[in-house]
Amino acid sequence: MSIQIQKKIVSFNVVKDEETPVVSNEAVVEKEKEPDQMHEKVARPEMLLGSTYKLKTPLSEHSLYVTINDMVLNQGTEHEVRRPFEVFINSKNMDHFQWIVALTRIISAVFRKGGDVTFLVEELKAVFDPRGGYFKKGGKYMPSLVAEIGDVIEQHMKVIGLIESDDLDDHQKKFIAAKKAEIEEKTNKASTQDESAENTGFPAIAELCNKCSTKAMIKMDGCLTCLNCGDSKCG
Repeated sequence: MSIQIQKKIVSFNVVKDEETPVVSNEAVVEKEKEPDQMHEKVARPEMLLGSTYKLKTPLSEHSLYVTINDMVLNQGTEHEVRRPFEVFINSKNMDHFQWIVALTRIISAVFRKGGDVTFLVEELKAVFDPRGGYFKKGGKYMPSLVAEIGDVIEQHMKVIGLIESDDLDDHQKKFIAAKKAEIEEKTNKASTQDESAENTGFPAIAELCNKCSTKAMIKMDGCLTCLNCGDSKCG
């Protein structure tokens, strides 16, 4: 199609085609994909990795079984992690069925929401039974059944690496072992410890530790020291 010029031409310029830069395939670098994170829109896969923990409390003759299922994110990559996805609690005892079902559904919803879910541990462990708590096997004090469920969730989060483990180092272990040997020698453990002390593995005169809630705090050299976690009033 021709264009007719009606006006007088006063000037002109030669327009060149824009040069299109040639980019080789090697120069194209694909943006690195961000690692997947847990969020509420993540679809539940057909199979999840699960761990079941047995709880035997003096509150019931029947044990409770806590099952925590994890989702593996970024599987097969350097960013592979396990994150809790849902929790179930089962028991032959149906006395607590209603509130346990409600609790597990709320905890599972928080798990699937993503982000930092470790706060659940402290919230659950801070629940106190108005009728009083109890000592579990090993001498650790549990203020309520809900608190023990929180303790189980904390153990699981340490296993999958969501919470840093607070294991004692070699120096602390040697220190505690020396303290235990010293107190056993002074109190003649074989003749003075009662049945409950034998079950805990700590001296009968031990007091409750405020840090780890275990009846393992003894006074040595004028200083209260926990034989379980190493906490000392003298620093």
